[in-house]
Amino acid sequence: MKRIHTVAEMQAQSDAWRGAGLCVGLVPTMGFLHEGHLSLVDHSLEAADRTVVSIFVNPLQFGPKEDFAIYPRDMERDLDLLSRRGVDAVFHPQTVEFYPPDFSTLVEVEELTKGLCGPFRPGHFRGVTTVVTKLFTAVKPHLAVFGQKDYQQAAVIRRLVRDLNLDLRVEVAPTVREADGLAMSSRNILLSAEDRQRAPALYEALTMGQKKIEQGERDASQIIAAMRAHIERTLDASIDYISIAHPDTLEEVAHITGPVVIALAVRLSNVRLIDNIIAAPLSR
Repeated sequence: MKRIHTVAEMQAQSDAWRGAGLCVGLVPTMGFLHEGHLSLVDHSLEAADRTVVSIFVNPLQFGPKEDFAIYPRDMERDLDLLSRRGVDAVFHPQTVEFYPPDFSTLVEVEELTKGLCGPFRPGHFRGVTTVVTKLFTAVKPHLAVFGQKDYQQAAVIRRLVRDLNLDLRVEVAPTVREADGLAMSSRNILLSAEDRQRAPALYEALTMGQKKIEQGERDASQIIAAMRAHIERTLDASIDYISIAHPDTLEEVAHITGPVVIALAVRLSNVRLIDNIIAAPLSR
């Protein structure tokens, strides 16, 4: 497994693979890998001839009061996991090359970032789309794999690729969960023992909402109220939002007539967790 640190070396390696007619896959990560990340890696390994995993904790997507400094990191463990998986290269760019002192170019997708996490994390998605664009230009992938857990992020990246006519496809792999339903996340390790024990209430709330839709409830506000009550009854948490939205536009839905994404963001102590589930009325 190659370990690549510079954009020039990464581009040269990708050019060599492309020149040999090989399909290049990219899995962008911020490291501290878990089985959710590795499921994305497996997806790329199956779909592409060569797989690159990027590891870069992107400062541009963290707000001034967010957890950049304490975001978990373990590079040697990550490298061992990826090597065992059969990854072809790890791209670990240096911050000084990606963001030199006079860096002044940003990439932004506007409409899809107005709701859900957008208002609660100003500038976050601009940081995501900027770094992902830079990763695309460095790795030159034919395909990039993202996870459904970050549903809004995946939708934003798809729109970025479409709007800028980027020559690659974005594929979204299903959320991987712990045995108790909690979506796998690098931030889960920051949860206290008590918060970790209660955190599955988030998935319980999502499946409750999904079941209500399948049973015929069409009023989104009623479903959200029931979900909120379950979370507040179970967790000592701050709810950023519970949303029922159109799966493509991410616009809030008041009356449910077709497939929707039920999404939430909740803060347990200082740890912000997101999750989502797709729901649709059952055919009669």
